[in-house]
Amino acid sequence: MEKTLVIIKPDAVKKNLIGEIISRFEKQGLRVAALKKIKMTKDEAKGFYIVHKDRPFYESLTDFMSEGPIVVMVLEGKDAIAKVRKIMGATNPTQADEGTIRKDFGESIERNAVHGSDSPQSAAYEIQYFFSALEIL
Repeated sequence: MEKTLVIIKPDAVKKNLIGEIISRFEKQGLRVAALKKIKMTKDEAKGFYIVHKDRPFYESLTDFMSEGPIVVMVLEGKDAIAKVRKIMGATNPTQADEGTIRKDFGESIERNAVHGSDSPQSAAYEIQYFFSALEIL
């Protein structure tokens, strides 16, 4: 079973979409292995998105991700990374397929409701950023 990290971003948490988003993943056969609601500091957001530190959107992204509560979760299932990315849709909501989370709830490339790991390597880094082994069941 593959594991991946998903974040329900501040925009979707503020809109009270937590249950709806989790339900979409569960209906596609993914299992929640860990889950918590937190609020990242700006420094924590910078640490998480360190791979983007040289990109022009780094400051606005880390500001956004630290502006309000988020829900972080580990989802598990066969081909979980690819499955999650398909359910989320394209990063830009205007280019996302109909019925995807980002098409239905995203406002912009940055405020697009959810984040998901894009590879096994990122999933390994991202999961351990938020969860200890004891928290993943």
